[in-house]
Amino acid sequence: MRLGVDVMGGDHAPDAILKGCIDGLVYLAPEDTLVLVGDRRVIEDILAEKGVHDPRLEVEHASEVIGMHESPAKAVRTKKDSSITRMCQLGSEKSERHCDVVLSAGNTGACVAAAIMHMKRLPLVHRPGIAVTFPAFHGPVVMIDAGANPEPQPLHLWQYAIMAETYARVSLGIARPRVGLVNIGSEELKGTDSIRAVRDLLKATPGMNFVGFIEGRDFFEGSADVIVTDGFVGNTLLKMAEGLAKSLFNAIVHEIATIDPMLILKLEPVIAQIYKKNDYHEYGGAPLLGVRGACFIAHGSSESRTIRAAVRNCRQYVSRGVNEAIVQRLSEVEAAMGPRHAAHLESA
Repeated sequence: MRLGVDVMGGDHAPDAILKGCIDGLVYLAPEDTLVLVGDRRVIEDILAEKGVHDPRLEVEHASEVIGMHESPAKAVRTKKDSSITRMCQLGSEKSERHCDVVLSAGNTGACVAAAIMHMKRLPLVHRPGIAVTFPAFHGPVVMIDAGANPEPQPLHLWQYAIMAETYARVSLGIARPRVGLVNIGSEELKGTDSIRAVRDLLKATPGMNFVGFIEGRDFFEGSADVIVTDGFVGNTLLKMAEGLAKSLFNAIVHEIATIDPMLILKLEPVIAQIYKKNDYHEYGGAPLLGVRGACFIAHGSSESRTIRAAVRNCRQYVSRGVNEAIVQRLSEVEAAMGPRHAAHLESA
């Protein structure tokens, strides 16, 4: 298996990304290759400084970097030798040095644009979506979309549900994922015509364990295993949850220290374990479901441990045949529903 990593993307690049790649080698087989995409001199200097000489490491030179605040579409068009573009070119089936999966913590919009441009979409997929896994008390929850498509059509949301349901089943081992659609209320009449059209489609989808509309407060209550929403809402909710979790942990530690500083020492193992279970770094990157090959997008603030976990997740995604399962599931649903779903979409 060949895994390509954008070494230059992310707030802590290249050092943290490269360290994460080196640490992530423990998840690779002897015959696997980790392709480091970025400035060759920078990468080779860091490897030499760390004394790393592993035959599984390969460098793919890229002379440009797309910044986190650059316009995604413009940057992909103009910076043709950027590490993100080169990475996605390696992810293309047409590449002679094809990578089975690629990973970047760089500009999310640029990653999505470059992946669609160079890697293309899976058969039947209209729009790829980012499927983020986050922790909840009852187990992992998959939310799609987390920022790839801020203004989706009903068709896109319907396919997001099918793809994320398949991902949760095949990759996370959830036997029959419960799928919920984000709305401003759980009542049947709530929401826009578009959202209600998606609901009707999900109800009619064969084999779909659709549990109906869910609200933001239901995310961590075990109401659903898969949460479907647009990229604008999804990205906002994800970052709010990250900030809230960090704030709550800080508040708990502060209050305990105020009451009795010695309690911190006694409770430290428990707090550390809870924090680990709720730390997004432990979940690594998120797959961009719907593209050929496989593309993972990691948090912009990724640390070395984030990338290490992402390397593990990337290999698992490919080895479990998630893309093949998505194509099969979409084909079965299209064949079973025939033209019925088209009427719902046209009326939305």
